[in-house]
This record gives sequence, structure tokens and C-alpha cells, in this order.
Amino acid sequence: METQIKYVEQKLNEYEKKGLKVFASSSFQTHSIPMLHMISQVNPEIPVAFLDTGFHFPETLSFRDEVADQLGLKVVNLKSSMTKLAQRDANNKLLFASDPDYCCYLNKTLPMEVMLVEYDIWITGVRKDQSSVRKNFNFEVPGPHGTTRFHPMLEWNSKMIYDYRTKYNLPEHPLEKLGYFSIGCGPCTRKLGADGRGGRWSGMKKTECGLHTELVK
Repeated sequence: METQIKYVEQKLNEYEKKGLKVFASSSFQTHSIPMLHMISQVNPEIPVAFLDTGFHFPETLSFRDEVADQLGLKVVNLKSSMTKLAQRDANNKLLFASDPDYCCYLNKTLPMEVMLVEYDIWITGVRKDQSSVRKNFNFEVPGPHGTTRFHPMLEWNSKMIYDYRTKYNLPEHPLEKLGYFSIGCGPCTRKLGADGRGGRWSGMKKTECGLHTELVK
């Protein structure tokens, strides 16, 4: 585990020597915690973007604040410029129900663009074992606006995350105990997917919000 921290430290030092501006993003789920802990150990000044869609479980927001306080993180909350009430289709139906792709675009993809314009390196906690899309990622890949995406957790699995959390006494998202293993926005998350992301967008063909499909080259 110390090797993983050293690897992240090495990469961040490399970026710093090149004068590159670095930020991270996190959904503040249990599997996010090792990456956030490593950042806190290496450089807690790195801003951590959280996409506050307005549809999160209250437990997620509380967990975000708990983790940020415990690890001394600088969290940047990103929000859509469009209010929740305005996010409706022509039939006055909320977009998360009628057009979830567009809902994710408004609440996740567009707000993240603000950070990508300003920063050079984007650290994300994606893993190969999470989806067929992520399986094809490399540790570093080009992103929009001349950015580079850095994926330090790419080869990790659930056991490694559990072992790391145990070693450093790191918390878990409170909804995991209730059967939620991949936690996104409330309307689009179900108590499914203990071995993956099956609880997200249940009953739909959708498996990604767009951050790791639209914001990668």
C-alpha cells in the first residue's frame, strides 16, 4: 500500500515540476476513499471536485463533509447553472426520468468542463473492473481542453480497497450497510450491484454518466 502512495506521490511531483495545475474529482463513495486518502497524504492542497447534482442522497452529502474534514481535503462543489425545477422536458417531466443522458450532461459533464478549462491534470478514481468502457483505459489518457486524465486506481479491485481502508481505518459510505454498492443520484440508484454498478440506472441500457465517455479522447 505504501507503494501505491509512492506512485501517486511520484506522479504528482512530476506534474508539479512541469508547472501543471492538478485537480481531482470524487463521487465520495466507499471505493473513492483510498484515492482521497493518498491525495491527502501527498498534497492536501489539491482541490477535489464534487458534482453536486441536487439529487444526491443526504447520506452522500454528509459523508462528503465527514471525509473532507477527516482528511483535510479542499472540496469544490460544482453545480449546474440550471435549477432542478427547470430540468424538465416538453411534457413537464423531470429529465432524470425522461432523458437521463441529458440530465447527466447538465449536472455532471457541463459543470466539470469548468474545471477542465482551468486545470491541466484531472485525477479520477476509475477502475478497469467497473465497466467495459473503463476496462480499456490507461493510467494516463488525453482529456478535453488539452488536459490529461490520471487514473491511479485503474488496476485496483474491491479487496484492495477494503484492505487499504482497514489499514488506515477509513470510513465507508453509510448506505453500503443498506445494500447500496454503487451510489449516484437518488432517483437513479437502486439496492443492487454488490459486485459492480448494476444498481445504477436500473432497467436502462445506460451504464455511464458521461464523465468517462464524453470527457475523454
